[in-house]
Amino acid sequence: MPLEKIKTKLTKDLKEIDEKGIIRREEDIIVKIIKGDGKKGNRYILKGEENKEYIRMNSNSYLALGLNDDVKRNEEEAIKKFGAGPGAVRFISGTYIYHKELEKRIAKFHNKEDSIIFSSAYSCVLGTLYSLIDEETIVISDELNHNCIINAIKLSKPKEKDIYKHLNIKECEEKIVSFIGKCKRVLIITDGIFSMRGDYAPIDKLSALTKKYNNEFEEGIILIADDSHGVGIFGDSGRGVEEYTNSKVDILIGTLGKAFGINGGYAATDKVLTDYLREKAPLYIYTNPITPGEANAAIKSIDIVDSDSGKSMIKNVRDLTKKFRDGIRSLNLETVESEHPIVPVILKDTEKTKNLVKFLKKNGVLATGLNYPIVPKGEDTIRFQITYEHTEYDIDYVLDLIKNFMKK
Repeated sequence: MPLEKIKTKLTKDLKEIDEKGIIRREEDIIVKIIKGDGKKGNRYILKGEENKEYIRMNSNSYLALGLNDDVKRNEEEAIKKFGAGPGAVRFISGTYIYHKELEKRIAKFHNKEDSIIFSSAYSCVLGTLYSLIDEETIVISDELNHNCIINAIKLSKPKEKDIYKHLNIKECEEKIVSFIGKCKRVLIITDGIFSMRGDYAPIDKLSALTKKYNNEFEEGIILIADDSHGVGIFGDSGRGVEEYTNSKVDILIGTLGKAFGINGGYAATDKVLTDYLREKAPLYIYTNPITPGEANAAIKSIDIVDSDSGKSMIKNVRDLTKKFRDGIRSLNLETVESEHPIVPVILKDTEKTKNLVKFLKKNGVLATGLNYPIVPKGEDTIRFQITYEHTEYDIDYVLDLIKNFMKK
């Protein structure tokens, strides 16, 4: 069989992965959700453990909008009209009215001229950077940027790339200055919220740098932020890092699959840019979009976030996050200062991290342990994520478990 030789090599690679303890293919399978009773939040049932309930502390669905009845009704309405899938790529016959309405709604929410939706935020980053990076482009990137940014830069083959230390604006500026006269265009790319830590990029300071040095480059400096963990949950009205830092980026990339609770990604920017991406971005042109049902559900999710009810939900999550983060500090455990509902517990010990994750699961809590290469060597972390599904009881329960584990 032709695969036998490569299977030998892949089996060896898988064994090395197993030995490093970074196994991802052993996935928990959710088979049921039990609605919370007020005191307790929602509980999750896993395949093979039908008699055990779990608190989910590793969900990106910060506002639990995927479970919202109005959001589900919007999706059902679109499915009844147009079916379960789009049936084609956008430029052929795969664009439905809800896709266009969603793009208008996203642009309005972020106060941008236009937006363009992709099948995911990952594909949006890849498609956008690939389209805007050429042989006369230099890319400057934060060292802790997400995997999608790292891979997008690799695939795009810029004239040069340079990495600045995490959140180090002085170093970023030094790199900009060093490239004057060496290229036509500079892209500065950063996460909005850094997904492993919950801290945020100083968009106001980065924006000031682009304005200061823009005229030094023939095609200017473009500031791009992937704020997938920020949009919908960060800032008083959920407009992400732009709102929190009271500033703007040139291209804002976001997701519909985290705080908005659905699926898909988007770029919000000027219309000339979105027109260009519709012509040039292969991951927009040659792949199916999100379904009409997902698009209509996302419209409702944005409407909810962009309301007094949405602001109240965001505040509720922020308050629960503060309670959890304060509890972690009271246990003398290291975390990162932020208002974002990602709360990392940095244990800096691989075995302790694995054992705490196992202890939590044994006691009905799903949490995610992170080690190298997902986080830097020696920074072994458990990433907790607070959501609208949680209650004060849930937060206290998890904190008590961590406290009991640390006493061992």
